[in-house]
Amino acid sequence: MANFRMGKRGRILLVAAAAATAVGATTLPASAADGPTVADVMASCASGDDVSSCNFTNPEIQKAYLGNFHQVSDTLYNCSTSDATQGLSWSDKVGSTDSAEVSITAGGKIAGLVDLSVTAKYGHSWTTEHSDGGNMGMTVKPGEVGWISRAQVMQEVKGKWDLWYKHTHWGHYNWYWNDTVTSPAPNDTDGVKSAVVIKTRPMTDAEKASCGSQNGKVFLSPTKVEVPKQDKAPHAPGTPTPGTNDTPPAQEANDKKQ
Repeated sequence: MANFRMGKRGRILLVAAAAATAVGATTLPASAADGPTVADVMASCASGDDVSSCNFTNPEIQKAYLGNFHQVSDTLYNCSTSDATQGLSWSDKVGSTDSAEVSITAGGKIAGLVDLSVTAKYGHSWTTEHSDGGNMGMTVKPGEVGWISRAQVMQEVKGKWDLWYKHTHWGHYNWYWNDTVTSPAPNDTDGVKSAVVIKTRPMTDAEKASCGSQNGKVFLSPTKVEVPKQDKAPHAPGTPTPGTNDTPPAQEANDKKQ
């Protein structure tokens, strides 16, 4: 076995390195020390757990636009040798999302807070969800597929969330962050109208191959064939920032009563 000798300087360097490793290990920040994520604070607003108040402030409604087209019906396959004319029913439900691409539940607390803020400033309510449906006739040529597609009028409202906790969370009572809520808007908002159209295209090779099992007939499938395109670039979610006050007035009042 080989013998190793270490001088005094070597022992000092080794001890120093070990100490530095220990210090580094103890100073690594915990995940909570980095502050909350948007999902964290939005969850607090929604649940109300240990929350003194949560408000959507300074709402600014943006100009309406037509959202992305998306399939709202079954798919009609024409495996026959003649035109296929058939009526199709369609239905659509469009909801709201925030900057973090998190769905906002209609009738939920977040939706209510946004609606309250918009109504106070603009005098009209904010639509969180829209449902629509109907029937349309279409003609699909041999070797093609057809479906019904719809695009909803959409509108954004920009604002700032102001959240106060009853006790400190991530070292602070108050957190605020910017947000953009995207929701369906009533038809003809800012002159923009929702659209329902019929779309067709030639079958793919795989779809043509599947016609063999259909005996050359016309058939419907619930499988969607349209790939929706992104209508607008997503907004980057705001970063939760601590407020300047350390104790909210509501908490001070509660402390005096106790």
